[in-house]
Amino acid sequence: MKAVLCHAFGSPGDLKLEEIASPPVSAGEVKIRVRARGVNFPDILLVQGLYQLQPPFPFSPGLEVAGDVIEVGAGVEAPRVGDRVIATMMYGGFAEEAVVSAALTLPMPAGMSYEHGAGFPLVYGTAHVGLAHRAQLQAGEILLVLGAAGGVGLAAVELGRKLGARVIAAASTPEKLALAHAYGADQTINYTSENLRDRIKDLTSGAGADVVFDPVGGDLFDQAVRRIAWEGRYLVIGFASGRIPSLPANIALLKNASLVGLFWGAYLQRDPAVIRDSFAQLMQWYAAGALKPHIHETFPLAEAPAALRALMERRALGKIVLTV
Repeated sequence: MKAVLCHAFGSPGDLKLEEIASPPVSAGEVKIRVRARGVNFPDILLVQGLYQLQPPFPFSPGLEVAGDVIEVGAGVEAPRVGDRVIATMMYGGFAEEAVVSAALTLPMPAGMSYEHGAGFPLVYGTAHVGLAHRAQLQAGEILLVLGAAGGVGLAAVELGRKLGARVIAAASTPEKLALAHAYGADQTINYTSENLRDRIKDLTSGAGADVVFDPVGGDLFDQAVRRIAWEGRYLVIGFASGRIPSLPANIALLKNASLVGLFWGAYLQRDPAVIRDSFAQLMQWYAAGALKPHIHETFPLAEAPAALRALMERRALGKIVLTV
């Protein structure tokens, strides 16, 4: 089979499409013929050696795939050969075949495309577990989403609205804000032309945001954290800006606020039931037509470096997917 491989930490441009042996299947595992793969910010960090996990070389990035089961290991009752599935993994998805634990697969709803399937798990899983499980977002609360037109940000806008929150979307261009508005944002902030801190104050009548969903970090964190509401929850999702910020502890004290972290992938090992329960709800909403993943662009597998560059340069609105 073919796979995009990383032989040393560096830039996405160093990745190469190579021919390698098809991976064996052990007990409890399934092999998937991959039809589409989601492209995510952690893939960039994996290649650069900056992620929480550093796989042995050579490895293939890729945390989520959609495809067809072509082989099952001993003891696997479901899924079966021929089933269409979504799967998550810590790495290895940028390949024509992927071997994963059967427990980390999900049946694809009827009518779900492979592109939607590949663009679904990480962004919707992260947004839903973050908002519903970690931040305990309640109907009627104010949710501020930073980076609101990126894959996970747009999912947070959509799910925040679904959970009954009043959603304020913050992004860097009118085009991105228009997309966030179409996905359910009640109000928007352009943080390249407006002062984020002042606009949050204006839009919340001085009360601040009950929950802040932040996959960006950096300077936006410095401003938004000062507009957290009384007993607010600040969700740390990632640091797409490149700078990991620090929290002045007096802000948490004065507002009785909480800094809440989310490393979604850790649940795959530590508490898979959280992810299973989350996906059960998400798939129900998708099947009912309540969730509509936005695929910005698709690239062939051989152009994985270009897809990662598009993500690095923040050109993507929604998801980028690698196809066959």
